[in-house]
Amino acid sequence: MAFLPKDLSVLTYANGFTLWHYTTADTAASTANAGYFNAASHLLRVGDMILANSGTGGARASRILVVASNAAGDVGIGGLTA
Repeated sequence: MAFLPKDLSVLTYANGFTLWHYTTADTAASTANAGYFNAASHLLRVGDMILANSGTGGARASRILVVASNAAGDVGIGGLTA
């Protein structure tokens, strides 16, 4: 499958930071692929976090993703690290 804009929603916004929620039947690994969120590049900013509920059609997984880069419509995603 692919990214579906209708499944991305804002949970909260403050001081230039947005916390998003995204749900998808795609696997957790696919949501972290380079370019997966490119269709939302006009919304996402570096440092934003996405609570992702993946695999809703099968093997479920929840992850916190971080927008690591966003340039020229190319969104890079990283995982939350300590």
